Amino acid sequence: MALKVFITGASSGIGEALAVYYAEQGATLGLAARRMDFLNGLNQRLGGAHACYALDVTDAGAQHDAANDFIARFGTPDIVIANAGVSAGTLTECEEDLAVFKRVMDTNVFGMAATFAPFIPAMKASKGERRLVGIASVAGIRGLPGAEAYSASKAAAISYLESLRLEMRPYGIRVVTIAPGYIETPMTAINPYRMPFLLPVEKAAQRFAAAIARGASYTVIPWQMGVVAKLLRLLPNCLYDRLFANAPKKPRGVLTQ
Repeated sequence: MALKVFITGASSGIGEALAVYYAEQGATLGLAARRMDFLNGLNQRLGGAHACYALDVTDAGAQHDAANDFIARFGTPDIVIANAGVSAGTLTECEEDLAVFKRVMDTNVFGMAATFAPFIPAMKASKGERRLVGIASVAGIRGLPGAEAYSASKAAAISYLESLRLEMRPYGIRVVTIAPGYIETPMTAINPYRMPFLLPVEKAAQRFAAAIARGASYTVIPWQMGVVAKLLRLLPNCLYDRLFANAPKKPRGVLTQ
């Protein structure tokens, strides 16, 4: 039986690449993003048989309505991917950045919970193994200078997904945390610095899908960044501070998704 997959942030980047991948496998998709014109264009490229939902993931009511519509039309999804996210360089000392800080946290953390919440009751009641997938980031492993909001949001996402994994375990619902390194997307295109192990988004989508199929509890993609992440966890603060205090920063005031 064909998979049923619901994806937020589906209009570009990782979300779009995942939509293309799953459509090629014959899946029925729910495509959610803020830009309906982009979603409609993607849907037509994928055959036109999928459901499109123009919404902001921070709007819990809109998420609830989209989930109910998808379930009514296609049944309970096998996989829900909370991929929508935004990034921007922020500095706490700049009060004008506080609104951006809030937007990043709301989208990357609350938006993830709002994506999963309306699907969980149906997933609990259904037979078969289901997947809730959260897209985090290696930026959540240790705080990066100039990225207070983004690093904090992804650290929160990783912890949230770990808590959710324990909660969903008794119901046979697997919670998959994927922490990407550098992936070729509009979000990374503005970075004014070298990005090690940069991975084309199409290859990243294939690896993400493989991790989802395995039900991996936590994985870093590409694997080389996983090695870096483990090393960063082990560094004492004094050494980490010395190495990263002057690291290049994402431009302020540029909110990317």
